[in-house]
Amino acid sequence: MRDFLKQTFATLTGIFLFLTLSAAGLMTLLIAITAASREASSRVEPDSVLTIDLAQEITDASAANNPGQVIGQALAGNSPRNTIALRTVLETLERAAKDDRIAGIYLSGNINSVGLGSGMATLQEVRQALQKFRESGKPILAYDTIGWTEREYYLTSVADQIFLNPTAALEFNGFSMETTFFGGALQKYGVGVQPIRAGKYKSAIEPFTRSTNSPEAREETQKLLSDLWAEFLAATAKSRSLTPQQLQTIADQQGLLLPDQAQAAKLIDKVTHEDEVLAELQGVTGESQDNDSFKQISLSDYARVVELTARRPYSPNEVAVIYAEGEIVSGRGAAGSIGGETLTELLRELRHDDDVKAVVLRVNSPGGSATASSLIAREVLLIKQEKPVVVSMGSYAASGGYQISSYANRIFAAPNTVTGSIGVYGMLTNIKTLANKNGITWDVVKTGRLADSSTIARPRTSEELAISQRVVDRLYDQFLALVAESRPISSTKVAEIAQGRVWSGTSAKGLGLIDELGGLEAAIQSAVDLAELGDDWQLSEYPQTNRFEARIFRRLFRQVDVATVRDPITAELQKLQSDFKTLQLMNDPLGAYSRLPFNPWIR
Repeated sequence: MRDFLKQTFATLTGIFLFLTLSAAGLMTLLIAITAASREASSRVEPDSVLTIDLAQEITDASAANNPGQVIGQALAGNSPRNTIALRTVLETLERAAKDDRIAGIYLSGNINSVGLGSGMATLQEVRQALQKFRESGKPILAYDTIGWTEREYYLTSVADQIFLNPTAALEFNGFSMETTFFGGALQKYGVGVQPIRAGKYKSAIEPFTRSTNSPEAREETQKLLSDLWAEFLAATAKSRSLTPQQLQTIADQQGLLLPDQAQAAKLIDKVTHEDEVLAELQGVTGESQDNDSFKQISLSDYARVVELTARRPYSPNEVAVIYAEGEIVSGRGAAGSIGGETLTELLRELRHDDDVKAVVLRVNSPGGSATASSLIAREVLLIKQEKPVVVSMGSYAASGGYQISSYANRIFAAPNTVTGSIGVYGMLTNIKTLANKNGITWDVVKTGRLADSSTIARPRTSEELAISQRVVDRLYDQFLALVAESRPISSTKVAEIAQGRVWSGTSAKGLGLIDELGGLEAAIQSAVDLAELGDDWQLSEYPQTNRFEARIFRRLFRQVDVATVRDPITAELQKLQSDFKTLQLMNDPLGAYSRLPFNPWIR
């Protein structure tokens, strides 16, 4: 005990000394941050080009709202994710169009295809903002030395001039969705999986029980990709003065275009070297061509200028934007996930806050725990009974992500949002064969026939499977009832369009699953209108952190640019890692899940 007290005292003393010595450092850091803020606007030189690196991941919420995640990554030896919030990008581009100091925009780099950030719906909002910038009369230039896929080209096609290096290539072969199936491997190694599900299209269980897509899964995926591809063709064709049919022919007959082929097909404007692009940019800034640079400011740096100079006047009327991004899990959740308890507590707090006049829930989630989704949906309903609540769907708002959206007064989605997937499934695993092959056995003593029904030592009996199926069926029926109650759709129609089927935003609007096609800003304006606030309102974003704290963490753990992974082996390993992370997040107390039948790897 004496040694324990000594160690405890020494630890507390060390902590006290650390905090005392750190106080001076923190004060110095505060002074530096304040000085940097005051000088921010002076960093924008006249006739500067706003540079946008596509490798910077565009997320719904700012990383500053979760400084703990930044610290955790830094302490783990990982480079912090190079992220920027969607609203920051949109506000920055709108301001840049009106700023006489900004002469144009330069797009370059490559998007990381893994993760929920920079999804197609997010990119569509950014693309629209870039189009508005171009309409201001200022030029947009795009260039890459490696090559682009359709995701990058979706953005860069809006540019006035598109350049490719002679060594680059342009992938233009359509969208595909490749599912990894573990059924054969699990069977080979003796791991048994017994599926239970409600909804014939609820195929989330299939990767663990099959080796190929079921006919239903193939049908819904084909329809989804066709909708997303049609929107892509329409947008890019209009920007390049081509027709969707011409682009489809290119995709079917060429697929991967060398720079001269891309130029001949009118997909790009010029094949050129980096020094020649530099000369083009110097022409935009009005500089002489006797140096190796041009006047520029990065998107992140210019965003800080906008943040300092574009704040709305104070108003007691608050419009709260809540970011629900990631897998829905039971409990508190962790960084990158939506904790059922955490989000319901936040929603309840805002419901009781008289200063909050309207709520916008931004959902970017493939779903997850059916129990947690139900709890969150209930809180959304309670808010709706007291003040307007509007949902803005990001790239993914499906299954549980749709469930937590349903009760909103209005639901906005992009044409290429992935939504729907109204269904529930469960997965019962056992390792009996694997264990027995390695000499491991179990012997159970119990006080009831069903006492060991949650064991992984054996398959479930038909009676136990029937019990689990009743749980899933009940949750599915509750999901259907929720949609029928909250949306202007009959119960019969809901049952028909549910079945776990995934829909694009375009199809979802036609079915009545959403109200409007539009982005986050449109959803915010709708909430303002529903609350009848006029111009007397201010925006607050949640989860919220102390602004001073956020800026300190941003300085201490300043995000660094990390090259986008391009080699296919590493990319596939990243996807597998994400698949396994999904399994780790499956913590529903009933073992029931309302989730997309795939991880979002559309390419």
